[in-house]
Amino acid sequence: MSNIVRHRRGRRRCARRIGNIPSAAIYEPVGTSSSSVEVVELSLAELEAVRLIDLENLTQEQAAIRMGISRRSFWSDLTTARKKIAHALVSGYAIRIIDHPHLRVSNVVEE
Repeated sequence: MSNIVRHRRGRRRCARRIGNIPSAAIYEPVGTSSSSVEVVELSLAELEAVRLIDLENLTQEQAAIRMGISRRSFWSDLTTARKKIAHALVSGYAIRIIDHPHLRVSNVVEE
């Protein structure tokens, strides 16, 4: 038997539409230096999911349609985002917003 590790690509992620890009890329606890604080990375898609549900008050179905993804994919992004945000807040970690190539920014018309 060989010791070769095979990396499978798995299923490709569906492109997500992002309607709002945040003005800041990193949020840090007050009184900490950038080099000494742990960082939690939050994707733009995860942030958009939180924005649509918690700020825009859309239903899961409406938000998924707006992002151009299935409800299951949307729910996965939302729950992952909420866990990351809660972990960062409780632990005093910084939150860094990261971009991914599978995202596309769009000017979504607000309904």
